[in-house]
Amino acid sequence: MKAAVLLFPGSNREGDALRALKAAGAEAAIVWHRERELPQGVDLVVLPGGFSYGDYLRCGAIAAREPIMDAVRAHAARGGLVLGICNGFQILVESGLLPGVLMRNANLRFICRMQHLSVARADTPFASHYETGQVIKVAIAHGEGNYIGDAETIARLEGEGLVAFRYCDANGAIGGTGNPNGSMNDIAGIYSERFNVLGLMPHPENLIDPLVGGTDGIGMFESLAARA
Repeated sequence: MKAAVLLFPGSNREGDALRALKAAGAEAAIVWHRERELPQGVDLVVLPGGFSYGDYLRCGAIAAREPIMDAVRAHAARGGLVLGICNGFQILVESGLLPGVLMRNANLRFICRMQHLSVARADTPFASHYETGQVIKVAIAHGEGNYIGDAETIARLEGEGLVAFRYCDANGAIGGTGNPNGSMNDIAGIYSERFNVLGLMPHPENLIDPLVGGTDGIGMFESLAARA
């Protein structure tokens, strides 16, 4: 597995993503946002978390229009894998690679804490090392993570099984106090129609070492690395 981690002005989780990929056995390198082509032979593109361009206009709006994103869209169109985490998810919806929008958290506060997720399906390139219904603990750190879609979009996501993860509590109960930001249908992450693009707000890359609270996040990167 050869991965490219994009770096935009304001990104701050690119190092974490790089470390997680390498820990899972993938070959990974940073790619600057002004590049117009991805490195030859790249299997996976990762858009990391942070605050690209200071979240001006809308979160991810400026980064979504950078030259490298044309190459990312072409990569996805060929069936290449794309992973957007937190700000990366925001960039993916702004670039048209995923539907919906990420709005201000329902309580209008920035949230930074550990968070439990329920794995909605495990038969994808991103989740094969998990089990459907498994509860994992990762981290969240966002102010605009409230996933919103119109009725048609939500119906399609649910009907076609495109929800990747849902917010839950430690016992796996979905919704209620387990939802930190008000996202519709407790959605924490979604797939594209071909299941080759994943956007999610939580940070699996921060939970790959027991020294920092757990290793539930490494499963995503091991799933991807196993695709090589």
